[in-house]
This record gives sequence, C-alpha cells and structure tokens, in this order.
Amino acid sequence: MAESDIKKGLAGVVADTTEISKVNPDTNSLLYRGYPVQELATQPFEAVAHLLWHGELPTGEQLAEARAKERSLRTLPDNVRSVMDVLPSHAHPMDVVRTAVSIVGANDPKADDPSADLDKAFTLFAVLPAIVAYEQRRRNGKELVEPRDDLDYAANFLWMAFGEEADPVVVEAFNQSMVLYAEHSFNASTFTARVVTSTLADLYSAVTAAIGALKGHLHGGANEAVMEVFQEVGEPSKADAWMQTALDEKRKIMGFGHRVYKNGDSRVPTMRAALERLADHYGSPETLEMYTALEQAMADRKPIKPNLDFPSGPAYALIGFDVPIFTPLFVAARVTGWTAHIIEQRANNSLIRPLSEYVGHDERHVDGVDQAALPEDTSDIEETA
Repeated sequence: MAESDIKKGLAGVVADTTEISKVNPDTNSLLYRGYPVQELATQPFEAVAHLLWHGELPTGEQLAEARAKERSLRTLPDNVRSVMDVLPSHAHPMDVVRTAVSIVGANDPKADDPSADLDKAFTLFAVLPAIVAYEQRRRNGKELVEPRDDLDYAANFLWMAFGEEADPVVVEAFNQSMVLYAEHSFNASTFTARVVTSTLADLYSAVTAAIGALKGHLHGGANEAVMEVFQEVGEPSKADAWMQTALDEKRKIMGFGHRVYKNGDSRVPTMRAALERLADHYGSPETLEMYTALEQAMADRKPIKPNLDFPSGPAYALIGFDVPIFTPLFVAARVTGWTAHIIEQRANNSLIRPLSEYVGHDERHVDGVDQAALPEDTSDIEETA
C-alpha cells in the first residue's frame, strides 16, 4: 500500500451515510436535519433534541409532552449522587460525569434492550443537567439543589447549578450554547459512539466511550483550554505579543480553526452575539475586549478563524461555571447528537473495523534469541516493591 493511500486521522474518509447533520459548503452552515443551526438557536433545547431524535421539529403538543417527560426524569438518582460523593475532589469533572453515566446505565433494567434506546436517550438528556450541576456545586463544597418542575430545561439547569433563578438574558444565551453544541456529524466523540454501537454494545457504553473521547483538548476540552489562554494572556493589550510568541513557538492556539469549516465556523456568530449580551449583562467589557484582541491578533498573522469553543468558553465563565465544568456542559448538549447517531447506527449496522498498514519487523522467530535462563527455583528471589 502506498503511503499516500493512508488517511491519518481518517481525514477525508467517508465512513458511512447519515441523515442527522451536515455542513452545507454553499452556505457554510451547519444543518441539523436540514435546518441551519443559527435558526435553531432560537428554539428551546427540548425542541432541538426532538428534532435530532425524530427528524422533525415538534408540534406544540409534542413539545409539551417532551417537556413533561424531561421534567419527570430530572432528579439525580441517590446511588449516582453517592458514587459522585466518594470520588476525590481533585478528579476532573469529566471523569465524574463518565462514572455517573455508567451508574445511570447500571440502574436501567433495559440497558441491553436496543428497542428502548430512545427512552435511554431521553433519560440521559434529562438527568445529565443534574449530574453536571451537582458536580459544579460539589467541587465547591455546596449542597445539591433539587430540580424544579416549573422551569424549562435551560432555566432549570442554571437553577440546579447556582441555586437561584437566572436572568432571561442568561437563560437565552445558555440555551443557545446547548443548541449549538448538540450535534456535529462524525466528529471524534460521535464516531467513537458509533464504533462502540457497531459492536452491538448498549447505548450507555457508547455514550461513556464518547465522553472519554470528548475529554481531550483537541476535541471537547478545547473550551477549557480557551479560558486558560485568556488567563495566560492576562489583559487585551498583551494579546498581540502573546499570539506572536505562541505562533513562533508553534503552539496550537485552542479555539481557532476547524477541520470541517474552511470559511469560519457557522456557529460562531450566534455564540459571539450571546457573549456580547452576557458581557453587557455582567458588566464585563474586558471579556469582549480580550476576545476581540486575540481574534484580531490571529487574523493579522494567519487566515484562521475562531471556532465555537472560542466564544463559549468566556460565556460559560461569565455565567459562573468553573472552567473544568465547561466540557461536561458540552456532554449535556452533545448527548442528544450522540444518541441520535447511536440509534441511526444500530438501525443499519455494520461492524466498524478499519485496516492498518503494518510497518514493524518482518516475520521472525524465537529460536536463536539469546535469553537469560530463569532459575528453576525462584523461592529465594527477594521481592521488590
């Protein structure tokens, strides 16, 4: 096989078909089931979850039913909370969320029944806000806040995280971030979920594996890394010099560039506008100044534009989330897309098992290898720690 035939990172490889999402190259728009995501950002997240799972936006009656079902499943199970409580406080929240999802799966008597996958998807959609919100509080020594059944998904999520009702400006921005993060075709974590599903493993196993993939800084962890950049730069006036140094050192600048988008991430304008509203609401013009300074510093040197992680990181920081909680927020949003892909994969399954090009030793044999003889009686060999 010629080296040119090998697609490192599967770049450019079309692995399967999907009806769930695509990037339209003509409009540079991310489409969920055909709808531009910037239009869907005005919809409640419950409606977008329904779209991803069922293929169509819900009617008023269907949305009411979905909201009622989501509210009935919001409570954090006692044994999930107990397991979270015994995990060390220094554990990364993604490790805590991954473990919690495993417990949710273990609780489900239909975990191995693929006909119940849609119910499992809804369970995770409803309970992940409680898991993430409790981890935000637990790591800060605060008590659990129980969910409220008079608040919609986004408002209740913020209520459980901070113990107070969020301003409508904040709820809207947070809801939009969830919609924008919900789905993105065959990204690393979604492909991981489909690979696991292709083995006929259960939905919870596939989601747990996807969480592991999302943790990496080249994927979901990038929104955390963006805030680390903000903190390292310190103030907008230092952005230009910092960017030059970082590029000279050939550092990867988190929050910039994307393998799929060639003309800028279509989700960014919506999230940038949400960040502007949040900066105004919280009286934090310096956040927007830092964003603009770094964006301009990059533009002056390379034609690389921000991706969704760049505005979402500072937006979540303004709302009050700890930086390590940013990627778990991504999990709470992306579980809708993951589970839609899991259901789609299972409906027309083929085991995903690519080949590799072996470049190691040619065939060789043990005979003739000079190996030190082991003593026949090893009882007098001293053990070492």
